[in-house]
Amino acid sequence: MERIETRERKIRILATLGPASDSFEMIEKLFIAGADAFRINMSHGDQIAKKLLFTHIRALEKKYNRPTTILVDLQGPKLRVGTFENDKVIIKTGQSFTLDRVETPGNGNRVFLPHPELFAVIETGSRLLLDDGKLVLRVTSASEQAIETQVEVGGPLSNRKGLNVPDTVIPVAALTEKDRSDLAFGVAQGADWIALSFVQRPEDVAEAKRLIEGKAALLAKIEKPAAIHRLDEILEIADAVMVARGDLGVELPPEAVPPVQKQIVSAARRMGRPVVVATQMLESMITAPTPTRAEVSDVATAIYDGADAIMLSAETAAGDWPVEAVSIMDRIARNVEGDPEYYARVHFMEIEPDATTSDALAVASGSIANTVDTSAIICFTVSGSTARRISRERTSVPILVLTPQIDTARRVGLLWGTTAVHTKDVCSFEEMIGKSKRMALRYNMGKAGSRLIVTAGVPFGVPGSTNLLHIVRLTGDELKQYNEE
Repeated sequence: MERIETRERKIRILATLGPASDSFEMIEKLFIAGADAFRINMSHGDQIAKKLLFTHIRALEKKYNRPTTILVDLQGPKLRVGTFENDKVIIKTGQSFTLDRVETPGNGNRVFLPHPELFAVIETGSRLLLDDGKLVLRVTSASEQAIETQVEVGGPLSNRKGLNVPDTVIPVAALTEKDRSDLAFGVAQGADWIALSFVQRPEDVAEAKRLIEGKAALLAKIEKPAAIHRLDEILEIADAVMVARGDLGVELPPEAVPPVQKQIVSAARRMGRPVVVATQMLESMITAPTPTRAEVSDVATAIYDGADAIMLSAETAAGDWPVEAVSIMDRIARNVEGDPEYYARVHFMEIEPDATTSDALAVASGSIANTVDTSAIICFTVSGSTARRISRERTSVPILVLTPQIDTARRVGLLWGTTAVHTKDVCSFEEMIGKSKRMALRYNMGKAGSRLIVTAGVPFGVPGSTNLLHIVRLTGDELKQYNEE
């Protein structure tokens, strides 16, 4: 019987699609180079173009018979200033500058701010960051009609540049009307994950999950300082989180981002939520065929910290070297995971299991895998929760996830160390053991004499009932029989 090659790499690679990678041929090249999941960014383009990306990815999935993960990333409530009389002005350090509610083109002294909700909450002393933090304003006074500021860092400012407000919780929902439309579109197209941008509070996540109605998993992007202060509450509700270092790096001092990244990754791992590290991982490869050594080190740090996935943004969406970017990220990951000290480093923190049978069996699986010579953990699951619990243990052996639900198989694609297979469910203990052995051989996770750890729930097919752990050994006769089939 045919054997199927699997990625030995544990960390997942999430590649963003865009003008440089929107054809089936390019998506296939990214997949072959190492992309495990694909991000569709709703900040650019229209839904008609995005629908074609879904078609390409599902065609790829069918061609390679491998469940493939799609993440739809919502734009979120991006704040922007208005326009200028001559499209662009120069604001000088030390001068006064006003943001007001007057709907006329701005000049070197003022500009329209089309966000009335900000005027009531901005306080004296707050910082306003323009154009990704290139310009810094300090609020000197604020009223319902105007925000007066002094320019601390000046420079050119053009039409509709972005505005960040790092010192204030903005009374605006994380979901705009556009986001609600894009969310409904993503769910209708069969998105596996919905990424919610500019999360500030757990209520933002709860609202998005209510709209999704369980038809996709919800990933909360942590890119606002306010979200960091309520991180554990957000993690309680979200299915996963992303360290979105773009806006996070604008709203925080640069030196604060690395420890915050580690804080988010540690908290997510502690609570058993998948965590993605994103933005500027191989930024120089937008125009260059090789990354800088600092970028390679940055990617390696996320891998050593035990992140579930690392993401490429403009590198694959609009860069000149999209395939090379994925390939190099794959090579970095393989080299880091090949480090003899890798597993010691990735277990830098102790993770306390929840007081449940499922968590106890997941911990036991990890302990057995690290104690006894085993080749794989075979996980039978309906909802995917057992796979998430086992992945949380960061075991040294691969996790083969067998599920009768194609939606579950696709969502598992963001979990560290997993290979998901959409397959028929089993009905008996004997069938479970036989299938475990066949699948381990088919996916190159076993040979004659190999031990396999098998977890499942009895009765079979009931979600959330994992209560069985069994160790089996592959025999030479079974291997011979498989090869003859």
